Amino acid sequence: MTDQLLDLLQKLYGAEQSTPVYEQLQKRLEIARTRLHPETSTPLFSQRDVVLITYGDTLQDSGQAPLHTLHQFAAQCLRGTISAIHILPFYPYSSDDGFSVIDYHTVDSQLGTWNHITQLRSDFDLMFDAVINHMSAQSEWFKRYLAGDAQFANAFIEVPPDTDLSTVTRPRTLPLLTPFRKADGLTAHVWTTFSADQVDLNYADPNMLFRVLDVVLSYIERGARIIRLDAIAYIWKETGTNCIHREQVHWIIQLMRHVLDEVAPNTIIITETNVPHAENVSYFGDGYHEAQLVYNFTLPPLVFHTLLAGNADKIREWINSLETPSARTTFFNFTASHDGIGLRPVEGILTPAELQALIERVEAHGGRVSYRSNPDGTESPYELNITYVDALTHPSEPLGIQVKRFLMSQAIAMTLAGIPAIYIHSLLGSRNYHVGVSKTGHNRTINREKLLLDEVERALDDVTSFRSRVFDGYQHLLATRTAQPAFHPNASQRALDLNNEGVLAIERQTDSQQVIALYNVTAQSQTIDLHPYLPGQAHDLLTGETVASGQHILHPYQMRWLQS
Repeated sequence: MTDQLLDLLQKLYGAEQSTPVYEQLQKRLEIARTRLHPETSTPLFSQRDVVLITYGDTLQDSGQAPLHTLHQFAAQCLRGTISAIHILPFYPYSSDDGFSVIDYHTVDSQLGTWNHITQLRSDFDLMFDAVINHMSAQSEWFKRYLAGDAQFANAFIEVPPDTDLSTVTRPRTLPLLTPFRKADGLTAHVWTTFSADQVDLNYADPNMLFRVLDVVLSYIERGARIIRLDAIAYIWKETGTNCIHREQVHWIIQLMRHVLDEVAPNTIIITETNVPHAENVSYFGDGYHEAQLVYNFTLPPLVFHTLLAGNADKIREWINSLETPSARTTFFNFTASHDGIGLRPVEGILTPAELQALIERVEAHGGRVSYRSNPDGTESPYELNITYVDALTHPSEPLGIQVKRFLMSQAIAMTLAGIPAIYIHSLLGSRNYHVGVSKTGHNRTINREKLLLDEVERALDDVTSFRSRVFDGYQHLLATRTAQPAFHPNASQRALDLNNEGVLAIERQTDSQQVIALYNVTAQSQTIDLHPYLPGQAHDLLTGETVASGQHILHPYQMRWLQS
């Protein structure tokens, strides 16, 4: 471990500077060991792992701290089907719905206190955001930089405004540099990848690395089991390069992995890299020394395409290309989150015409399209902003069809190798929040509505409501899934070819169980022959029915989980 850490520090900071940096790191590790009391490593993953993604204040109740309201709802309604909760940034912030952090070490008083986090941790594992590519321009760290504090002199990235930055990969259309007036009267042009209020941290300064490690270790001490590295691909800047996926990014993640393996070996790192699949899975590294989880960013747009086109050929081919480098790594399978449906992950998978079909569907269903800047000055569609419910359904359709099609999309994600992650607005069957977009002017607000708990509970109590039917269907799927060994995140997986483009068939298997999940992704009945894969009778885990081998008819949007 010692040699590995020193080697990484030498790569980052050179032989001369790395020795004092290494000595400082060792002191921090000694303190961390006494505070975290490392336990023997246990299995990282189980088929019972399911993560809920939510803002701390998505659910609100008069007179209660939102974090208490979240705990109340989760404990009453989700215990037994949800194992962990990803609370999106719950720190004081100045913009971007929490992702412009003012103070990493404090809970936003509008949400609650650290005590509320502790209480939530008593019932669920927790996932915290480490928003460490950037922080708020209103933060104390940046104020000290502007004031000329020597400790923060190199904490942020100054670049002469005439520097050629045309090769830099741009996730937004906003300017890359933002001018700020310093206390000495000079103007500094500071790197701001995402917005003028989000100033990028400078990891070329070892002091910034230490500050961030202190933040991550404090989150583990506060109860985080999973650390989400937000926008991690952009954290190392070099003019003249594309400033994404630099080798130094991987070295920093590897360093974090080594540190956590030593002081908190049961902690999981997940990287958030909304990029094409091959780039995304590079953050697994060799399977032992980088992230244990990566977001399966290709899944949301590809499931969307599959159900829009009524054709499972492309998702079948893609599933059979999936692999992870070790049993200590797996995918974080989701269809929706607080962000939109990214389009970059299906570059090279969907044709321009197929991408255009997704865009047209989103616009026809009341959604928005966000764009990013290209090096040549043009713009490209980057993200579809719409609830996943409204992407796949329309209120004018029969309610039963809406429910079946949407739940099928969620079941596909649950079936795949990996850990299912469920956005709270999908779990609750939420529609587009157009009023919010009008208020904020931000496309992503469409999928970030704040909900009153009593209104949600009334809808869930009404068995005829869309919310109730989605929620109850979801709970049934989750309760069934978490009981099956074949759905272990690392169980074997293959998509079967049934000679029918309208049916997706996924086989999951362990030594003790085989499950074949069948999905009719069309609005027409489909006939399939099960005999090659199920020579005898099978039991449908979802309905309890017995299904004979041979020819079988799947009704529109029907799904089966067959155990042989």
